[in-house]
Amino acid sequence: MRPSQILRSGELPIGKYGHYLNKDTWGHLGCIQPQKGIITYTISSNRQNVLAGAAHDAVFNTWRRFSAQVLYWAPPLLAAYYAMDWAIKR
Repeated sequence: MRPSQILRSGELPIGKYGHYLNKDTWGHLGCIQPQKGIITYTISSNRQNVLAGAAHDAVFNTWRRFSAQVLYWAPPLLAAYYAMDWAIKR
C-alpha cells in the first residue's frame, strides 16, 4: 500500500522528472529545457528526531561562545567594579 503524498507549497511533487524551469516558475531562470537527473531524498516526519543532541550541543556551544568572548567584557567590568568600590570607600 502506498501512503498518500503530503501537501507541499511547491508546484510539483518531489522527485518528478519533466520539471521545466521557465519564466513562470520560481527564480525566472528562463530555461525551457526539462531538468533531468534531479534526485531528491526525503525522510518521513515520524522518523526524524529533531531534538537529537540539542541539550548536549547547547551546553558545549554555550561554553565555546562564552570562553571566546569573556576576555572582551570581563576586564572592563572588573575595572568598573573596582573603580566604583574605590570611589565609594573614598
